[in-house]
Amino acid sequence: MTAATSPTVTWETLDLHTAQPFGIARWTHSVYPRTIVTLTHGGLTGRGEAAPNAFYGETRGTVEAVLPILADAVQDPWDWDGLHGRLSARMPYDHPSVKCALEMAAVEWCAARAGVSVWQLLGLSPASLPESSYTVSIADLDDMRRQAREAAARGHGVLKVKLGTDRDEAIIAALREEAPHVRLRVDANAAWTRTQARRMLGVLEAADVEFVEQPLAAGDLDGHAALRAVAGVPIVADESLHHVSDVLALARAFDGVNLKLAKLGGPLQALRALRLARAHGMSVMMGCMIESSLGIAAAAHLAGACDWADLDGALLLADDPFSGLDWQAGHLARPTGSGWGVERRTP
Repeated sequence: MTAATSPTVTWETLDLHTAQPFGIARWTHSVYPRTIVTLTHGGLTGRGEAAPNAFYGETRGTVEAVLPILADAVQDPWDWDGLHGRLSARMPYDHPSVKCALEMAAVEWCAARAGVSVWQLLGLSPASLPESSYTVSIADLDDMRRQAREAAARGHGVLKVKLGTDRDEAIIAALREEAPHVRLRVDANAAWTRTQARRMLGVLEAADVEFVEQPLAAGDLDGHAALRAVAGVPIVADESLHHVSDVLALARAFDGVNLKLAKLGGPLQALRALRLARAHGMSVMMGCMIESSLGIAAAAHLAGACDWADLDGALLLADDPFSGLDWQAGHLARPTGSGWGVERRTP
């Protein structure tokens, strides 16, 4: 392609609002700025979503500052290796959600050109997606009970509870009482000490918890390896996984990894991490940030190749700007149609 025929990349930032405050061990928020990127070329478009997370050094301001620097890295939408190489050369380790949005847009443009869904373009299996968990965020105990009770009543069969408080044992007991028949997962968001994690292992096993996500600090691989050696539940990495290249080191300390497109730099990078994790005997969960149905759709195209799914980000919103995903309680159907399979709602 010549410069005259290079794609045009534009973007807009939206404030997405959760239906209720969403709390984890580090913070509680209700407003999430998300930047929608659109690639236009030859009468076709591709779209991506940047979902910045301050824990990984990204904010609304960094996304808006970096996009003008990285946007012209998309020179030929089909040249995925070239795109990744140019993005990495300019910003080797930082700004993964911006890279994700650009990679998403290039991939969807190619799927639109081919007239297929992204999962078909990537040669992935048409297998059904694993049932997604629904998150119970940190709040006062009565409110967490309510969240669990209402989610179970809506038919969600898998709940993921956020922990990292001084009342974690009481939370587990309360949620098991409110929803005794659901599959229960735990996410400590790196908030426990080694001593706390050891103590909580018995609590989790007694409550028949399916796995625990990121119990210790992101850099404490030795601690996670020691915990894994005595744990009766699988230990899954999230905050410890920043880049595809991290997977190899994590294999000695974790049973599985949580892949998030906005954290890894896009769907192609998540697919690389998925295959690397499989090669090292690890289980895989497809996760998400608080995102619109555009970002969730991109993750859903890969989720059929995973053991677990945590794709409820858009379900937590009061104002999702995209439609088209087919949810039946915790069961998300594989997206259909060309590209990501979602459309922008009419204002």
